[in-house]
Amino acid sequence: MTPKELVLDFYKNDLILNQSEVNEFLHPELIIEWNSSKGFIQMDRNDVLNLTLDLKKAYVRSKMRITHIIEEGAMVSVRYSHFVKTFENPREEMLLAHFFVIWEIKDNKLFRGYQMSQFN
Repeated sequence: MTPKELVLDFYKNDLILNQSEVNEFLHPELIIEWNSSKGFIQMDRNDVLNLTLDLKKAYVRSKMRITHIIEEGAMVSVRYSHFVKTFENPREEMLLAHFFVIWEIKDNKLFRGYQMSQFN
């Protein structure tokens, strides 16, 4: 699997809501450096898996709409918008945030992520 294919598989609909599936994509030494509207966050593998559980509690559906994806060697850059449906209103899709992330792939896993987001 190419790095680009790996990243595309990671952003499949609803995958982020399934901790065991997310776990399969993460390198044991994963680090994400995330600059968000709320400030800088550094996350490791356990933080990402915990985030997955939190998202599953809040949302019934999750969809990533990728607008750009570029692969160069073991690096993949992705620009996408994250849409969700809540338990309270499962018929209405709402935009959660816009994201840009550069992924470094190692051992066919997500190894380093450099991410920026802006909430809607």
